[in-house]
Amino acid sequence: MKTLFMLSVLTVQLAHVAVAQTAPQAKTVNGVVEGVTESSGIRAFKGIPFGQPPVNDLRWKEPQPVKNWQGVRKADKFGPRAMQRAVFGDMGFRSNGMSEDCLYLNVWTPAKSANEKLPVLVYFYGGGFIAGDGSEARYDGESMAQKGIVALTVNYRLGVFGFMAHPELTKESPHHASGNYGLMDQTAALRWVKQNIAAFGGDPNKVTIAGESAGSVAVSAQMVSPLAKDLFAAAIGESGSLLGGMSPNSLATAEQSGVTFATGLDAKSLADLRAMPAEKVLEATAKPGVPWFTSTIDGYFLPKAPTAIFAAGEQAHVPLLAGWNSQEMGPNAILGKEQPTPENYASAVKKLYGERADEVLKLYPATNEEEVLNSAMDLASDRFLAFSTWKWADMQIKTGGGKPVYRYYYSRPRPSMTAEMGNATAGLAGGVVKGGDTPASKIPPARGAVHSAEIEYAMGNLASNKTYAWTPDDYKVSKVMQEYFANFIKTHNPNGPGLPKWPAANSGSSVQYMQIDVNTRLETEKNRARYLFLDTYNTKQ
Repeated sequence: MKTLFMLSVLTVQLAHVAVAQTAPQAKTVNGVVEGVTESSGIRAFKGIPFGQPPVNDLRWKEPQPVKNWQGVRKADKFGPRAMQRAVFGDMGFRSNGMSEDCLYLNVWTPAKSANEKLPVLVYFYGGGFIAGDGSEARYDGESMAQKGIVALTVNYRLGVFGFMAHPELTKESPHHASGNYGLMDQTAALRWVKQNIAAFGGDPNKVTIAGESAGSVAVSAQMVSPLAKDLFAAAIGESGSLLGGMSPNSLATAEQSGVTFATGLDAKSLADLRAMPAEKVLEATAKPGVPWFTSTIDGYFLPKAPTAIFAAGEQAHVPLLAGWNSQEMGPNAILGKEQPTPENYASAVKKLYGERADEVLKLYPATNEEEVLNSAMDLASDRFLAFSTWKWADMQIKTGGGKPVYRYYYSRPRPSMTAEMGNATAGLAGGVVKGGDTPASKIPPARGAVHSAEIEYAMGNLASNKTYAWTPDDYKVSKVMQEYFANFIKTHNPNGPGLPKWPAANSGSSVQYMQIDVNTRLETEKNRARYLFLDTYNTKQ
């Protein structure tokens, strides 16, 4: 019996040795990291630092290079997520808590060696620049890696920690700039990719950046920043850009917001602000009247307005794949609590557009309840994110050096929720903020694909979301959309065997786009007049 016991102990020990020997390792410029091998065979490295912890004196500073380490650093779990309040109900974090020390990225690679030079995807999460994390299962890179791509998710600072400008910050900066720290975090991650991705089997010259919502806006920001535009070879934007409704603030306006915020915290100086616990600073952002911290034309990361950079053709000249969803925002964003009658709709439009309301009503017409709901939804969606995405693609077509631009329109509504989920979280996955006063049972059903609905489809991660009762049609849509994205990442062209032919929007006399749904098909642009109106209207505001 003793001999059998000793043999079993030896077997267990040998098994542990075998696991240790097979754990994947990669040698970065800062040191060796050791990840894990997933059951699929994909090698995953989680929680790799790409910047020093932005704490103490590094709070509200450009991300600083990582310090080297000795020995082997474990990269087997996600790092902490950035400081954020729990505002969105559809975010499922797998991160190791929350901390200012958040500058970590995650790599999924199918490469067996460092010599494979595979295409690379760097994905920036959404969440309004106030929430989100690279550990969310919907962004998981394993499925993309199974298609021959080295996939990364990247953390970046959010809210007040990532975007606050302040006169003292501007004064201490060698670039006489402040704000945009979250965007500079992303750029630092791209520099890390350029230096290190070959060690994971990736090609540093074949990097595609992508993101949804705030992540999509971030992609457009990287395209216009002189700090970043040479660090990637292609771009994907899902719902949103800095061109249009998401325009950055002037430095003076952003600095004043920072001063107002500091005053509300009784901070007499920048030193006072940096000495405060991160939790106290975060809690202060929940107070009424606190500004929404967003991007800034700081003269450094953003030297001038993004529209001016695009107009001058000074943005990154790279292939672009961009689009939006059919219901980025619901009809109630226009109608409020009013009934969907033509009269109420016309009244709401007049409040929004004044003397130009008649032009809007011609472009978004409604003579009965069904038309009101559809037109209100379209107008709300355009005002929210669709127009800015259209503007981005349109300007890249005009001034992007002739690089192909592929446009899509995603219209597959999510299926019903699973029985166990019931109605408890209805509406939250579309980006509804927690704490609202509308009961889930009163939220109107989606008329199309709501904001953020396409993420799991595009990334091949439907199975990770247990909220919805996915059907074979959903997996069919996901297969098509993920294939398009994977092909674009690999070849800068979404087309491939078994897929509907998708010409570039700038390849003919009329703009064409791919409508992605159960019946994915090519369409010709129908509503250009709407976007041209919004363009002139926004320009004159």
